[in-house]
Amino acid sequence: MVHIPSSQVGVVVSKTLILIIGGLITYYSYQAYDRTGAPQHKWLTYGFGVVTLGAILGGVLDLVVGTYLGVNLIYTSVFVSSALTAIGLGIILYSLYVR
Repeated sequence: MVHIPSSQVGVVVSKTLILIIGGLITYYSYQAYDRTGAPQHKWLTYGFGVVTLGAILGGVLDLVVGTYLGVNLIYTSVFVSSALTAIGLGIILYSLYVR
């Protein structure tokens, strides 16, 4: 039987919650854009999509790719997650100013 560290279980659980909640926020903001056609909602959808993608991609890099390659990618995964979160938040900020 393979031992899985509790920290990895915690990462998988938190990334799953981020995927579900972030996916729902992205979906509902897209529905608002589809209903209203407002460019603010379109950019809001993009922003939340990028934030959600960044969190998931960081977890996949760390757990799946790192384990498969047998290397420690913690710094790379944190960088990817943080960079995409910053870009997504910038897009969300832009959505507040677009007319």
